[in-house]
Amino acid sequence: MGFPDSTKMIISAIVLYLLLLSHQAVSEEQVQRYVIREKGENAILQCLDQPVNASSLLYRWKKSGTVVATPNPLKPSEHLSISNNGSLWISGLQSTDEGQYECESQTKDGSSWQTLSNILLRVAEGPTSISLAIKPAALLQNGTLYVTKGSYVYFNCSSESFPSQNLTWTVEDLALDGYDRASGNKSFIEFSIRNIQPSNQGIYTCTSQNTLSKTTVNKSQELLVYYAPERHPECSWVIVNEPFDFLFICSWCGGYPVPTLDWHEVLEENVIAKGPTINSTSQETERLEVHVNRFILHDVKEVKCIGHHVTGVEKACSFELKRPYPLGDPLVTALEGSNITLSCTETDSLPPAKTVWKQKDNKIINTTSKYIVSDNKLNYKLIIINVTKEDEGAYYCYSENPLDARTLEVFLTVKTSAGNGGAVVGVFVSILIMMIGVTVGVTVYSKRDRICIGNHLDDDRGDILSLVDSDEEEIFHHTVPQLPPLTNGHATTLVEIHRIPSSDHEDKADIQQSAKQLVISLNVQKSNSSKWSTLLNYLFVVV
Repeated sequence: MGFPDSTKMIISAIVLYLLLLSHQAVSEEQVQRYVIREKGENAILQCLDQPVNASSLLYRWKKSGTVVATPNPLKPSEHLSISNNGSLWISGLQSTDEGQYECESQTKDGSSWQTLSNILLRVAEGPTSISLAIKPAALLQNGTLYVTKGSYVYFNCSSESFPSQNLTWTVEDLALDGYDRASGNKSFIEFSIRNIQPSNQGIYTCTSQNTLSKTTVNKSQELLVYYAPERHPECSWVIVNEPFDFLFICSWCGGYPVPTLDWHEVLEENVIAKGPTINSTSQETERLEVHVNRFILHDVKEVKCIGHHVTGVEKACSFELKRPYPLGDPLVTALEGSNITLSCTETDSLPPAKTVWKQKDNKIINTTSKYIVSDNKLNYKLIIINVTKEDEGAYYCYSENPLDARTLEVFLTVKTSAGNGGAVVGVFVSILIMMIGVTVGVTVYSKRDRICIGNHLDDDRGDILSLVDSDEEEIFHHTVPQLPPLTNGHATTLVEIHRIPSSDHEDKADIQQSAKQLVISLNVQKSNSSKWSTLLNYLFVVV
């Protein structure tokens, strides 16, 4: 059963009217929508959420009241196009595409255009071109930045975003604790740290968020804080194989990162050993160890360890190497049957020398019932028990370190007890004779002016003796009158000894002053001529 054309037109009008009523019943949220898209993307603007018989309608789109897309354009556009369901396809969004869009429809019979929906399109851009700047900082090969402890560090972050952005600096330290350092909504954000410390090192992140699209972009940079050890390196040594091999140890602790250590000869500047550093996990120190022996150090007088830190700090430690030089008494005498101690000191060598006592056959002497060897690191002693003639000979104090080996020869002389007794007697006799001579000389000198030699001389005899000491050997005789007899009846004879100076240039007064007169009163008996002769001989000797 067919309907007349008038009836069909009435039915179509009713359907269109119902369709329009259904769209008018749509809430304002469905008609007025807010669409946000990123620049460069493709966008689709829906005309209806649930189109009713959309194939019977024609659609067009307006932007800010101007038609921008039609169903069958004379010149199709690749940027804007309308799909079969009335949706607007926008290819490669640009900032100029932002605006208010209206979707209108009409029936195919040419009825008036009706607005179906309003859509506000916002085009967001960014964040893009985010960049970080940390100054002053040095770049490592792995991309990490480092600064020196105590320096002034400047941080800057910038980004481009449309229509606006929020920038935030966050820090994630080594303890994995994150916190904000600065934030703002400008095109850049900056802050600074004065006197930066190791606690400030970590991962610094700048976050940029588009206020429209909420798109977020992050960029991070790890920052390390370097610092050299505050103290100087420490130089030491350890005996590995005494006395030939030593271990030189150089440690420089307390810096970050670990330094580079080198052992050098001071004069020749030759490198003995060079790092990388050796990390001691047990003591958490940085150290360089090198084995040395006589072939390396035989001509070296001083060595030093130089520490280089990446921050530019260079420090060193050194010590002087000294050859051994044993000292002691080279000649020692012992009495047979006694105990004797041979001593040797060696304190100057560096590295410390090993010192031993040896016999002439180069055999090392150890402690036995015959020998006692003591070593207090300052004085090396060899005690020989019950010395005999067989022990006489040379003994050697032998000192050796990696630089050199030197020997002190000590010769032991053993004497018997008889020979020693004769020596003691000889010394005693010599001392006794000397004492007697001194005593007699002092006595005679103190009584040089008068010496009584006895009495019982004849009363009628006057003996005169003149002793003259002269270069010309001229003898002067002076008759001295006989002294009156003493109360004891003895005669007194006066003897004068004159000393005539030999110089002809002296005057008479000088001669009288320089002449020494010795008056000897003799009480001699006339019959005692032998005593007189003996006394004269003695006086000649004394004078």
